[in-house]
Amino acid sequence: MNERATSNCKIDRHRRQSAPGGIGVCSNRVAVRGRWLGKGRPAMSETHSTSPRRPRQLCVEDYVAGVRAGDRTILARAITLVESDSRRHEAQAQEVLHQLLPFTGQAKRVGITGVPGVGKSTFIEALGCQLVERGQKLAVLTIDPTSSRTGGSILGDKTRMERLCQLPAAFIRPSPSGHSLGGVARRTRETMLLCEAAGFDTILVETVGVGQTEIALRSMVDFFLLLLLPGAGDELQGLKKGIVEMADLVAINKADGENRLRAGLARQDQAAALHYLQPATAGWPTEVLLCAGLTGEGIPQIWECVEKFYAALQPKGVIARRRQEQSLNWLSDLIQDELTRRFYHDSRVIARLPEVQQALMRGEVTAVRAAESLLAAHEGGHPAASATEKN
Repeated sequence: MNERATSNCKIDRHRRQSAPGGIGVCSNRVAVRGRWLGKGRPAMSETHSTSPRRPRQLCVEDYVAGVRAGDRTILARAITLVESDSRRHEAQAQEVLHQLLPFTGQAKRVGITGVPGVGKSTFIEALGCQLVERGQKLAVLTIDPTSSRTGGSILGDKTRMERLCQLPAAFIRPSPSGHSLGGVARRTRETMLLCEAAGFDTILVETVGVGQTEIALRSMVDFFLLLLLPGAGDELQGLKKGIVEMADLVAINKADGENRLRAGLARQDQAAALHYLQPATAGWPTEVLLCAGLTGEGIPQIWECVEKFYAALQPKGVIARRRQEQSLNWLSDLIQDELTRRFYHDSRVIARLPEVQQALMRGEVTAVRAAESLLAAHEGGHPAASATEKN
């Protein structure tokens, strides 16, 4: 080997030894831990793996512009932002919502609920596909139950709406219910505003079918649809649930095949029960219709009923007044949630809570007296009597 070649080899060896991560580079070839690769090919050490790129941080203007442009990715990130429990995220989320507020309020807001197994997802997919075929932009917000033991949710609604997921004009967002009363996610109202600002003209909200607590859905939608099963119970069971009287339309689902006869009987029972109830919306009689989400039968008639509802009541200002009342209810709920949060995060309450709880469990104090003691601690005062004092 001549002197020049020996010099080049020394240079290559020096570069291989000194390069970080075991990467060596010479003028003609690249070496990785003793393996030579072709000319000009990038190489990385085998001991280092490429980590996935994190999405860039978005500012308020990015969120607003992306949502207004109908960017699905940014819309999904904006929903995640408003669902976050972080106080820092909440401040940014509220600014995003404030800037988007002028572009909201134009969509139809329809709530759909029913007992587990009634076929809500199948029904919504059939309805959604028909709406998209008519040229509408549809957002579906599904609320999955959260485990009270593990705090987890399956969020599997999108897997049950495969056809609807593939349509460009449809957007499906599953969210956990958390510990929110009524099976409705805490930020569902804000998610609806984001979807309206993104240009969706119809919003369907599907909630967990848990009976009486579903009345929370009534406080955030214009039209309330209740799905029932044929032969699942008589009209008195419907009245006991307390939810039939809040429905603008009752639909007996799975009214096909062998269920047709039972569905017809169930329709008569529910119609008889509604006869004794005040309508959920003044000036709008609640009907009972039959449908089959699996075959699509009766679905067009149900949406025709929804459109008649808006055509009859929107010009009279009924929808606008309902939304104003809902905003006031929303304000009340937010104040209650924030006061509860501040109460349980108060250091004085945290310090006194274990003692009061133990006294209550030992039977040394009533629940009312215990609550008064904790509230007094939160307000910085002194309770009228000690919570540990035996009554």
